[in-house]
Amino acid sequence: MRYDNVKKTINEKKINQMIHKKSIYGKSIIRRSSNRTDISRKIIKLSAALMSAVLLITGCGAGTNNAGNTKVVLTTGFGRDEVFRIDKASCRLPEIMVYLTNTKNQYEKTLGSRIWEASYNGETLEENIKETVLARLARIKAMNLLAERYEIVLSGEELDNAAKAAKLYYESLNDKERELLGADEKLLCAMYEEYALSAKVYEYLIADINPEISDDEARTITVQCILIKTYSLNEAGEQVPYSALAKEEAYQRASEALRRAQEGEDFSSLTAEYNEDSNSMYSFGKGTMDAAFEEAAFNLGTDEISGIVESAYGYHIIKCISTFDRDETDRNKLKIVEQRRKEVFNEEYSGFVEGLARNINEKLWSTVGFIEDAEVTTSSFFEIYHEVFSS
Repeated sequence: MRYDNVKKTINEKKINQMIHKKSIYGKSIIRRSSNRTDISRKIIKLSAALMSAVLLITGCGAGTNNAGNTKVVLTTGFGRDEVFRIDKASCRLPEIMVYLTNTKNQYEKTLGSRIWEASYNGETLEENIKETVLARLARIKAMNLLAERYEIVLSGEELDNAAKAAKLYYESLNDKERELLGADEKLLCAMYEEYALSAKVYEYLIADINPEISDDEARTITVQCILIKTYSLNEAGEQVPYSALAKEEAYQRASEALRRAQEGEDFSSLTAEYNEDSNSMYSFGKGTMDAAFEEAAFNLGTDEISGIVESAYGYHIIKCISTFDRDETDRNKLKIVEQRRKEVFNEEYSGFVEGLARNINEKLWSTVGFIEDAEVTTSSFFEIYHEVFSS
């Protein structure tokens, strides 16, 4: 995502990031085998999964911000625990703390408490989660405003479900959690209502989007490949390109592997000997891999072997295992349809939020952080929502 480089107010920059924030997760052609990098990837993958659960809709942030059309409001006139305001919608500190605490504890249950020692691109995981939670709540507020435009409301049954979920979640909290989160049952009910209405708006806007996807467009192939890397990792887990000499040595090693493959040696054995990737088999559709890698792979017939293909990761030798996987292609069709729906939604959403006045209580936001208390282990806010609303 690109933002206007003109430095305006912290308030404008932060709130634009809140409403338009995209996932930090870029497409990746090869999983690196470094233990530190693998941990970072697990963190990123989990973050994507957890944050998808927060909204029920993935990728609902959208577009490049046009700062010239943004109404900027100074950070004044806030209520005592008001964190931000978008138009007439307000977000209070207890809402932030419920989302932030549940997300933190979900991480710890899955990956352990030492996970907070990790960082990504110089940003700690705590900082990343904090900013992402802020963005998600900003989107929920904006989408509830969008619901008014389309006169979308929750049904009586959905309102009852929100009340039921709030009661279940509140009763699951111990005294310390209730004290530190600061959210009573009434506020939790309102949060569940907004959560549900956000999902309902999304479903309403994509309801009639059912594009026909051909087999060719969704075709998924399976390849086996050898990677000879042309980079190393520094202490921060970032890629550092090889020197010209080291890169030439890597090319010679790739050339040797290719020659042996062309002479008929077993490709799996060569993969075991040469491959510097943690994986050697990939199934994928168009538009998901590095362009050069993808082009070479899709031009292969079954059992054909490519030449040396260069990407940002190094030199690849690709063997096509299957030019068409029926099951994977059908699954890919569903992914493409969902992506088209998101694109339609993103266009509508971006146009709506562009003109909304927004401001943030920067002073209060700067004090927000994880609750460090052994008695605060709550992590079921989102699970309860799914259980109640799917029953």
